[in-house]
Amino acid sequence: MADPAGDEERALLAALRAGDDGAYERLVREHAPRMLAVARRLLGDGEHARDAVQEAFGSAFRAIGSFAGQARLSTWLHRIVVNAALMKLRTRRRKPEQPLDDLLPQFEPDGHRRDAGAPWQPAERLERRELRKLVRDGIERLPEAHRTVLVLRDIEELDTAEVAELLGVSTGVVKTRLHRARQALRTLLDPHLRAGGG
Repeated sequence: MADPAGDEERALLAALRAGDDGAYERLVREHAPRMLAVARRLLGDGEHARDAVQEAFGSAFRAIGSFAGQARLSTWLHRIVVNAALMKLRTRRRKPEQPLDDLLPQFEPDGHRRDAGAPWQPAERLERRELRKLVRDGIERLPEAHRTVLVLRDIEELDTAEVAELLGVSTGVVKTRLHRARQALRTLLDPHLRAGGG
């Protein structure tokens, strides 16, 4: 069975390896918007995100000869931009963060949650655009280590082992950070999404 997309990608890859300037321009034009979105989700700041994408393309262009073609070009580029963004996170000066423990649920001595909260009904109260902004703002407020895991697992949809490898931590650490990040995000969103709440 013919695979036009696969044939097209193989032709693009051959042109890239041959140093064809037009192929490089096409690669950037087709993939830069998604790569920038990935970098922004991890870095938040537009300037740092643009720098990470520029560095990622530079790395990709230098390494194109060693790209085995076992994954799609877009998957390979995604991995490179995630790595570039993570390097930026490690090297930039950290901004003050809200302690995560302040955002986690509190429990009574008998094990019951102190404030279970009312059920959420976001569809009735918020437009989709407003909800996306609330979620983005909530994610941005999470401490960096937890925000990074949440973005990589829940938004970029990498599996736990991939995230652990990228961050240089165990899968157990990834799972713990992800669980805590989700709980904290829920706490941040709760006042906005409670049924009948304000």
